[in-house]
Amino acid sequence: MLKRTTILMDTDLLERLDRYAARTGATKTAVIAAAVESYLESNDTTPDLPFLAVGRSDHGRLSLDGRGIVRREAGQRPRSEEG
Repeated sequence: MLKRTTILMDTDLLERLDRYAARTGATKTAVIAAAVESYLESNDTTPDLPFLAVGRSDHGRLSLDGRGIVRREAGQRPRSEEG
């Protein structure tokens, strides 16, 4: 899902973006998104998994939800049925 935002950018940088997008046939949105993704990959220090461990719980779906979170954070597809 895309969400709209507004950014302020130096005129020269915006003109470079316009020329690059026109030359490559990419949208400015795609170029900016790729640049932000690349920047965050290089500079974001958040750990890959934001918690230490997942175990069993006597509280209903808590452990199932935790395993789903681990898979999502690791970039794995969810299972159709957990057991």
